[in-house]
Amino acid sequence: MELFVAQIITGLANASSLFLVACGLSLIFGVTRIVNFAHGSLYMLGAYIGYSLMQVLPGAFGFWGAILLAGIAVGLVGVLVEMLVLRPVYRAPELFQLVATFGVILVVQDLALIIWGPEDLLGPRAPGLRGVYRIMGEPIPKYDIVLLLITPFIALALWYLIARTRLGVLVRAATQDREMVGALGVNQAWLFTGVFALGSALAGLGGALQLPKGGADLLMDFNILAPVFVVVVIGGMGSLPGAYLAAIIISVLNVFGVTYLPQSTLVLMFVVMIVVLMIRPYGLFGREEVAGEHGQVGEPELPIKPASPNVRMIVAAGLIILALLPLYGSSFSQVLATDILIFCLFAASLHFLLGLGGLVSFGHAAYYGGGAYVAALLVTHADSPMELAFLLAPLGAGLAALAIGWVCLRLTGVYFAMLTLAFAQLLWSLVFQWGDVTGGDDGLVNLWPADWLNDTTVYFYFTLLFAVGGILMLRHVAHSPFGYALRAARDSQRQAESTGIDTRRVQLLAFGFAGLMGGLAGALFVFSKGSVFPNELEIARSFDALIVVFLGGVKTLAGGVVGGAFFKGVEDILTRFEYWRLVMGFLIIFVVILAPEGIAGSMRKLVRRLQSSKTGGSQ
Repeated sequence: MELFVAQIITGLANASSLFLVACGLSLIFGVTRIVNFAHGSLYMLGAYIGYSLMQVLPGAFGFWGAILLAGIAVGLVGVLVEMLVLRPVYRAPELFQLVATFGVILVVQDLALIIWGPEDLLGPRAPGLRGVYRIMGEPIPKYDIVLLLITPFIALALWYLIARTRLGVLVRAATQDREMVGALGVNQAWLFTGVFALGSALAGLGGALQLPKGGADLLMDFNILAPVFVVVVIGGMGSLPGAYLAAIIISVLNVFGVTYLPQSTLVLMFVVMIVVLMIRPYGLFGREEVAGEHGQVGEPELPIKPASPNVRMIVAAGLIILALLPLYGSSFSQVLATDILIFCLFAASLHFLLGLGGLVSFGHAAYYGGGAYVAALLVTHADSPMELAFLLAPLGAGLAALAIGWVCLRLTGVYFAMLTLAFAQLLWSLVFQWGDVTGGDDGLVNLWPADWLNDTTVYFYFTLLFAVGGILMLRHVAHSPFGYALRAARDSQRQAESTGIDTRRVQLLAFGFAGLMGGLAGALFVFSKGSVFPNELEIARSFDALIVVFLGGVKTLAGGVVGGAFFKGVEDILTRFEYWRLVMGFLIIFVVILAPEGIAGSMRKLVRRLQSSKTGGSQ
């Protein structure tokens, strides 16, 4: 009994920082409807700034003052981010805003590296709070007790701000109908800035408060990101009471999981999220999610048509030049081209879901890494020939996508995206922890292709055949009746159903087809590298694909391919420099603000302008 009580107290203390970060994110989403992936970076900045202030401010007053000043400083950083990065894209589709915040993550990561260095910083002990209290005979750190007492006061202050002040009235009104708030004469821009500053300050406060428990390091942003989003989604996007309750549930369950079922700690919170969303599709206290005022990816400016003869000639010429690469390129250039082709197919499979179906998946790496592991497991444990494993891998990924899609398509908007992420994390955890079968963190190695393919040039042509073939099949399906039905379901589900289209069935089949093509890319990858590791299933791999699709252009069929080629090429160049994330982050932000159509979309727009000017000149 004593141990049980001690674990509950520890879980409640751990919920403090998680709640502060989560309620800040929930506030921001509730008013601005922006899914702020940079919120973890603000949490990390709070820890680093708090650490630096604690080194110069003496005593207990300096310690608590440093925590408060860190929150204020991060709030000011949030103002800059909101005004310079997010304000120009408030009316853009949700994906554009999401990618903008991801650019901020990369910038903050390298700025933190430049300012504070790569070493982990050990947080100082809170003055006067060293040692433990004995509760029912069990030792509880004094700082945990203080956190346990502080959090309810902060929650109460937030409740008073939202429920009893004019600012709170405006915040609640904007959460329900922000257009009406604007019509009543309220300056929405400054309201959004104020809410973003408050949410950022709460994230910074949470980062500084956890310093005595965990210190500061460069992985804090990604480590906190998944738990925070899980808490916000379980509680209901925009609900502060929901965030508080969900933070307690997740933190307490995690403490018990570490003690009694340590294998569950990596996925326990995702399992809880799946169960909650199956029972309450919009979280414990959430309301029905409308997937963005302007759609998740926006509407295409013009109907997507098959490529013109001129474009087909350019593509054919490019493929011929690529096919002749072994005649004028080195072995390294062939390996790089193979990697680019594989990634282009992976990105194109996500673009099929995202661009044509309007289905924003945060877990598409599940099918890419899943296909790779299906092939690897067949070769390793079933002594399967490489050719058979290669053929079965996409089928396995496609079946997994159908199963996951059948569950996820019951939800919409952010809830749909987070549920896809939860299933991807479940697969990652299975691969990571089932070491006897999957090799765990050591992965599976010695997975080279068959003898007739075990040559750099031959495998390059093999990849060229299947990658280009897969991309052409995706384009063919996009222009088929099925593709038009998928677009109809994206643009107006009710109207599509009134014409007799079974939109859920169409979206489910699209989910399975995209998973199959992602699995094909994974099968090509595993035999090109001769190994596979769990990081191919991680969140970062899914985000890479999202960024690639955006950089190429969501509203064009070529977006995934163009973005994949550009991203891999630039990545190969930038990663040779120490602060490549800084450059990549600014590049992403630049594209979001100044060229939201992406590379392919901007090129298409430029060509149309040139054609219009020529037509006008001839007249």
